[in-house]
Order: sequence, then structure tokens, then C-alpha cells
Amino acid sequence: MAIDEDRPFLPVNIAVLTVSDTRTLADDRSGDTLVARIADAGHVVKAREISIDSVEAILAHLHRWIDDPEIDVIITTGGTGVTGRDVTPEAIETIQDKPIPGFGELFRWLSFQTIGTSTIQSRACACVTRGTYIFALPGSTGAVKDGWDQILVHQLDSRFRPCNFVELMPRLMER
Repeated sequence: MAIDEDRPFLPVNIAVLTVSDTRTLADDRSGDTLVARIADAGHVVKAREISIDSVEAILAHLHRWIDDPEIDVIITTGGTGVTGRDVTPEAIETIQDKPIPGFGELFRWLSFQTIGTSTIQSRACACVTRGTYIFALPGSTGAVKDGWDQILVHQLDSRFRPCNFVELMPRLMER
């Protein structure tokens, strides 16, 4: 697995949604961490917002961004645990066209190396909806670092071999 320097880097337009009843943009450390990593990788943060832990509120953000032709990828942080207010996976499940189960599986495997069996509480997930990738990460800065640094930075790099999500973008709406 490596970067093929003979291939062009194609920046991806990404929207970041922090799901929390208590965070604001002023104190959203996991969102700040994610935005900084996205920019450092050469991608474009097209939007960043906070949503309360509510299926309806999360869906309002997701639908707006899915319908925006300027946004290729949505990454959420927060709301993936098992408490009553954690509803990000439920919101995503209602709109997904194609789940990407390997994302959550790989995230938990990688996270296990950092936090051990506590990773079992994560419901990180991903899907494609109407041609837009959606990735849901837990809300801790450590989880954001694991998800971005070990999975998404590679899969959202058009030069990554043997394959990556970017090269599939033109074909996501095929029928």
C-alpha cells in the first residue's frame, strides 16, 4: 500500500458535522482536529456545523449537504456510542443507499490497538448516499485521529494504491 506519485492528487470537498448537545464551534476539539487534518492533507473543508443529537436534526444537515454538488464527502464526529442520545448511525441508516461495513470494522480493529475492548462501544459506520460518501466517527479526538490518520487520509487520496474511494466517485451514481 503506497502513494503512487505518478498519479495526480485530486482534492476532495468535505463537510464536517459534529453531533453533540453540548459542543459549540468554540469548544469542538474533535471537529477542530478533523478540520485541521483535512486541510493538511490538501482537501477542502466546504462546510462545518454542529447538530444536536436528534435524528431529524442530523438528517437536515445530511440531506442539505448530499444535495450540494460542491460536497463529495461528509464526515460526522459524535453520536456513535450506545447511550439513548447517540443516534448518528440510526440517522445515517435511514438514508444510506449502500452501507460500507468495512469502515466500521476496520475502525474498531484499529481502535482496539489504542483503547482495547472499549472499542466495542463504538458504532462508527459509513455509506454512500445519492453519490456522496458519509463517514461517522466517534466524538473523541483520539477516535478522530484514528479514523482520519489510519483510514480516511489514505482512502480519500486519489494516489493511494491499490485502490481508493476517490477513483470511484465518478461511478457512484451508476445504475
